[in-house]
Amino acid sequence: MAAYSYPQLLPLLLSCVCLCGFGSVLGLKAVSGPAESPNPPNPPVLRAVDPPAKDAPAAAAAAGASQPRRATSWKLSEEAACREDLSRLCPKHTWTNNLAVLECLQDRRELLWNYKLNLTTDPKFESVAMEVCKSTINEDVHSQGEVISCLEKALVREAEQQDHVHPIKEECQRAILRVAELSSDDFHLDRHLYFSCRADRERFCRNTQAGEGKVYKCLFNHKFEEAMSEKCRDALTTRQKLISQDYKVSYSLAKACKVDLRKQRCSLDANLPRAREARLSYLLLCLEAAVHRGRPVSGECQGEMLDYRRMLMEDFSLSPEIVLHCRTEIEAHCSGLHRKGRTLHCLMRIGRGDRSTTVDSICQSALQTLIQSADPVADYRIDRALNEACESVIQTACKHIRTGDPMILSCLMEHLYTEKMVEDCEHRLLELQYFISRDWKLDPILYKKCQGDAARLCHTHGWNETSELMPPGAVFSCLYRHAYRTEEQGRRLSRDCKVEVQRILRQRALDVKLDPDLQRRCMTDLGKWCSDKTDAGQELECLQDHLEDLVSACREVVGNLTELESEDIQIDALLIKACEPVTQAYCHDVADNQIDTGDLMECLVQNKHQKEMNDKCTVGVTHFQLVQMKDFRFSYKFKMACKEDVLRLCPNIKKNYKHETKVYLCVSMRLNTFVRSNSPLLLSPPLPSQSEDIRLEPELYDPCKSDISRLCPNVAFGNAQMIECLKEQKKQLSQRCHQRIFRLQEVEMIDPELDYQLMRVCKQMIKRFCTDADARNVLQCLKQNKNSELMDPKCKQMITKRQITQNTDYRLNPLLRKACRADIPKFCQPILNKASEDSELEGQVIACLKLKYADQKLSSDCEDQIRVILQESALDYRLDPQLQMHCTDEISRLCAEEAAAQEQTGQVEECLKVNLLKIKLEACKREVLNMLKESKADIFVDPVLHTACALDLKHHCAAITPGRGRQMSCLIEALQDKRVRLQPECKKRLQDRIDMWSYAAKVAPAEGFSDLAVQVMTSPSKDYILLMIALSVCILFLVGLLCGRITKRVTRELKDR
Repeated sequence: MAAYSYPQLLPLLLSCVCLCGFGSVLGLKAVSGPAESPNPPNPPVLRAVDPPAKDAPAAAAAAGASQPRRATSWKLSEEAACREDLSRLCPKHTWTNNLAVLECLQDRRELLWNYKLNLTTDPKFESVAMEVCKSTINEDVHSQGEVISCLEKALVREAEQQDHVHPIKEECQRAILRVAELSSDDFHLDRHLYFSCRADRERFCRNTQAGEGKVYKCLFNHKFEEAMSEKCRDALTTRQKLISQDYKVSYSLAKACKVDLRKQRCSLDANLPRAREARLSYLLLCLEAAVHRGRPVSGECQGEMLDYRRMLMEDFSLSPEIVLHCRTEIEAHCSGLHRKGRTLHCLMRIGRGDRSTTVDSICQSALQTLIQSADPVADYRIDRALNEACESVIQTACKHIRTGDPMILSCLMEHLYTEKMVEDCEHRLLELQYFISRDWKLDPILYKKCQGDAARLCHTHGWNETSELMPPGAVFSCLYRHAYRTEEQGRRLSRDCKVEVQRILRQRALDVKLDPDLQRRCMTDLGKWCSDKTDAGQELECLQDHLEDLVSACREVVGNLTELESEDIQIDALLIKACEPVTQAYCHDVADNQIDTGDLMECLVQNKHQKEMNDKCTVGVTHFQLVQMKDFRFSYKFKMACKEDVLRLCPNIKKNYKHETKVYLCVSMRLNTFVRSNSPLLLSPPLPSQSEDIRLEPELYDPCKSDISRLCPNVAFGNAQMIECLKEQKKQLSQRCHQRIFRLQEVEMIDPELDYQLMRVCKQMIKRFCTDADARNVLQCLKQNKNSELMDPKCKQMITKRQITQNTDYRLNPLLRKACRADIPKFCQPILNKASEDSELEGQVIACLKLKYADQKLSSDCEDQIRVILQESALDYRLDPQLQMHCTDEISRLCAEEAAAQEQTGQVEECLKVNLLKIKLEACKREVLNMLKESKADIFVDPVLHTACALDLKHHCAAITPGRGRQMSCLIEALQDKRVRLQPECKKRLQDRIDMWSYAAKVAPAEGFSDLAVQVMTSPSKDYILLMIALSVCILFLVGLLCGRITKRVTRELKDR
């Protein structure tokens, strides 16, 4: 085409005007007319002949080439064959315009077909061109349709270029399109296309009859076949581009939709220029809107629309706006992807931000307009790239849906990120959905169900259906804001519309780019906080994690979406898919409810420890729990129960986005309730277990962040693993973290149900041993059954850990604290005075109470609790914090074998007692001596001795009440009584204990009169000592009497004087 300059295009344009027509050429043949003089006064009449054979068009072309030229003043209205039809069918003002007469009298096929063909080859065709395009064409250039082809390509090129070197006037443009329109019924009339595609027509469309644009459509369908010649493909592309500029260039489309266009008033918009109303995109938009609104559009017209929508999606070059505004992106990223819609999908991929670069806003708008015109949602087959990529998925996952149904795309979205989805289909689907999500009308089902609600609630009747004034995503944002309103709030969506809105919300939750409002407001925050989050659903989770850090506009939209999720967790499709096993097993009753109101998430939280719970579900549920802690509105039940009270009692909460726990504490404090009270107002608040995940309690997590990174860097947060790690490392924790951990342990000991790790590990044992136990006594019940043969080893180990924790501080043992509330201040006040708040006393208070137990000074309730502690610690030295702290080195040196066995039968304590003389550390020796002293008070606290003397206790001391050393004294008396024979093992163990006590009395003298009395009463030489004490008292008495007599005698002598 470069060979033709614009001055040379005048004959070409005139050939174009004459070549194109709406009439059919079937059954017609042109022949040569009589010879014509160079300047005839009147043009000869062209005549039609009988219907030709199959090769008539070629013969007609040859004949037309030899016909004489006509004068520039010749008019069709002057022909006798046309005069009657002209006066009957055509308005008078059209008689002087040959092009207007051609359109009006296209049914007079015989004459008009020959005339249009002659215009193609007549050198004097410029007589028509000079009337319209004389400023554009100055030279007489003509050939077999090349003049017209050159003009058509010039017109197309001008639409695709921003800088017009040789602009074509609007009047000339209309004439070029009119010529193309006149050749729309028979491809023979487009001489350039005819000669370019003769071989291809024989190859692909041999059995297609000419006329009514059938050959054009056949060639269009085979345009991207490998066997198609490039010359024919170029000619077809030019033809398609002309159709894009004026739908009337397509004979079949104009004919099929003529009535529907008039019926739907698609050409009466006074606000738009007439040129736009002729554009294919405008026609498609107008008729698609009518179909979406349920208005009748003929099936023939819809079939033609489907063909041309597919054509637009296959070849981006048919949209001049795409070529003009997206040229840079195409050259940089999408070169070589021209066929089958690949270039268009490449642009869509860049447009949705899948690459580092993004498209220009004008290009983005052009892409959106193209998607609106093609409307691939109505029938996925329109998008050939999507159809080919997703064919296997559709055949497996969506085979129950009728082919071409709009629900196919919805079905594909529901199977996104599942095992049935293939990667290529996933990419094509998301690329298309990105643009669909920006115009709610592109989802025909949503539009059909919600158009009434949109007009009623969102005032969409003010927006023209084909205008660009509607903000992206504005209508859908309005709809979902009304989707979850209560009856009291009013202005709710209809049931059908709400179902569709929920469907769209579930699909959009898969990718933030599918939510235009969210992406627009959060673009900066996504780049700042979430640039490394590329997996499905991670971007939204990232925004929720950084809610406090987001800019206000982004925080608002993320908060609104999260609030919707709290009411209907089904919106989070990825989470629901991941949690399907545990939902089916434990939550199917609430999952089937049409109204969720947070029940499903509550059920998932309660069943996080179940074996059906996989890692993805656990992570998702934990994330939602973490999000709930950020704002009280994110917990639906808590919000509905306490919203008015929160706003009334804690007015600053909502403004500052405080944590839900702070809201809860605020309301509780104002109502004079405890945090975990059963106040009817709070309706069992949905606070998650603090120890399940440390991140669920910001008051604990924030002070311990540095300790976590320092001491537990490789420990997972879930299943209370991080909490357990911090508890085990509590001696190395920072002060603030240590205080928080201590408070957490205190709460867990009061209510063991809050101890996530204990409840998880011992779940089955609780069911076996403690079904009737009160929730607050679960740990006590487990301790009582700890040594049962049926006890699970892991649970037993967990119980031991909790016992060790309890014995470090009396405040961690609620039963002991309650029973000894009077004894502790009475006997152990010096220890309390030295203690710091929120730090363990390392068993000092309990050790103090143990000594008073040996002295038999405790109250009965406190004595019972101390006895239990003594019995437990006698079996496992780790339960005695003071002993473990002071004797660690000695145990490693003297009792390593017993400690390694971990049989918890008191063997380590027995080893220390036996090796008392070998202990070098005074602190450890003192603790062992204390053990000996405690064992004298009750045989039950000496498991080795009690086991050895069990039979002797039964035979000789059965009538003796346990406690206060009574049974121990009974055994000692039996040992000293030569008439009583004890079991050898008991006799040996008991004699060892007596020797130990004797040694203890020597190395640990009594600290007071009470200790002295105890030592005397328990001494083997008790009678001798008591005799000597009595003799001493008698001697003192006699001495006193003697001294008194002497004193009185002196006094009398003084008196007598």
